[in-house]
Amino acid sequence: MSGAELVIIATVIVVASCLQGAIGFGLGLMAAPVIALIDPTLLPGSLVLLAAGATTLGVIRDRTTINFAGAGWALLGRVPGTALGALLVVILPARGLALTLAGAVLFGVMLSICGWRPKPRPLTVAAAGAASGILGTATSIGGPPMALVWHGSSKSQMRGTMSAFFLVGAIMSLTALAWVGALDHRTLIFAALLAPAMILGFALSRILNRRLNRRRIRHVALSASTLGAILVLLQAL
Repeated sequence: MSGAELVIIATVIVVASCLQGAIGFGLGLMAAPVIALIDPTLLPGSLVLLAAGATTLGVIRDRTTINFAGAGWALLGRVPGTALGALLVVILPARGLALTLAGAVLFGVMLSICGWRPKPRPLTVAAAGAASGILGTATSIGGPPMALVWHGSSKSQMRGTMSAFFLVGAIMSLTALAWVGALDHRTLIFAALLAPAMILGFALSRILNRRLNRRRIRHVALSASTLGAILVLLQAL
């Protein structure tokens, strides 16, 4: 990887981490397609490592507003979803996997735009957690399913609950990826090099947070989910 390519990726990580800090997800969604174009062998491990750092910062900042019961139900679904996601990475063609998962996210966004407002009940949250586990482990983009469930919450509760969920989820994904041999020395070094960019982006999210109310949070979350799914589709096609 050239120095110019590393600068491009670092810049994207700053912007993506800022979005992550503002709405509770977005790091993998924005950065995964860029890294995939430059060096796809670094995915998904490098971004899952960076996401673990960003979500740790999110949990610390928004710890007083976390819905622990909701995060718990989501994690209950995340366990089988993570295992399935790791298995799909190994056995399915990348193109078919990306098309299927991105199509599912777009379908959920369309339902939300048409008026579907899923209540964050235990079964709904667990299903979203499972979908997020599959997406996050297989493609580094696990935010959209959770955003569809939590976008009606206050912005601090949405950020905090999703950060708590994604922190534990990232640990699960890293364990699963290590188990199937999808983490290596290069991935760890790459994540370490980009850690300062992630921290800078998260710090800048404080500025963005001041400009977001509940309505804007919903619009940004749905727009980011749509963008992520489209980027995955374009990358696969």
